Amino acid sequence: MKVFYSVTEARELAGSAIALGNFDGVHLGHQALFAEARRHAPAVALTFNPHPGKVLQPDLAPKLITLLPRKLELFAACGLVATVVQPFSREYARTPPSAFEESLLEVLGARHLVVGSDFTYGAARAGTVATLQEAAGRRGAQVHVVKPVSVDGVVASSSKVREYILEGRVSAAQRLLGRPFDLDGTVVPGAGRGRGIGFPTANVDTQNELRPAPGVYAIRLRLKDEPDGPWRPGAANIGVKPTFGGSVVTIEAHLLDFEGDLYGKELRVQFLERLRAEQRFGSVAELVGQIKRDVEAARTVIARADV
Repeated sequence: MKVFYSVTEARELAGSAIALGNFDGVHLGHQALFAEARRHAPAVALTFNPHPGKVLQPDLAPKLITLLPRKLELFAACGLVATVVQPFSREYARTPPSAFEESLLEVLGARHLVVGSDFTYGAARAGTVATLQEAAGRRGAQVHVVKPVSVDGVVASSSKVREYILEGRVSAAQRLLGRPFDLDGTVVPGAGRGRGIGFPTANVDTQNELRPAPGVYAIRLRLKDEPDGPWRPGAANIGVKPTFGGSVVTIEAHLLDFEGDLYGKELRVQFLERLRAEQRFGSVAELVGQIKRDVEAARTVIARADV
């Protein structure tokens, strides 16, 4: 998949079907837009970086589900031939709707535009699906409007996915994403307590903005230097380790039936199901007993996920 970092760089995409949006999370609703685009012409995404909320309301901006590199990876997996990453700034936010229409239909030369039913654009969000349809019609192009996608009565949206993840409801988020929520990170040295009690852990340092609520999770983990390698089963704790008087939130993953040195390794962690909330134990022995039960519960969840 080709990546262009502004509309003006992407003139070679003339004739494409362009899906428009922020696409944070690349959930089932976004995937429906891409599927519609593929029906009409070579499919392209046009997205914005940074997320407009980070520029216009930084104090209220949401934590991103997917950072740009992961988002581009997911775009490619959805069959897109190219992505246009348009820089977003306060100046760009003042672009009149007519200028945005011109950039799509004349500069990019799009023949098909694909949007959600609530799509808006341009300064003060004055552009609507109706105005976009009018602008496209004058230039011989078409606008395709995709209805929201629902799963068990819940509309797939970035805000709902984010809500589920922040609550620790990663299995519910998975139903809207169409895949497990994941984050990328690097294994860094920790305090070594896990190894001391018989459950060595990989301390995962991540740049991801969004992380599940504190608790214990059934996970799968894949090393980045083994892109076609196995997903390794495990259990992860997110939290401050209150039994040991901790105060810094960490992500520590224990791999089941694994021996080896992971320090410095880059990896991807998939969160399958929350097993329990984080809790303080009266003794290390109590903690070890609970970890054993967590590991068995994780095995059950992962076996079910692998079927």
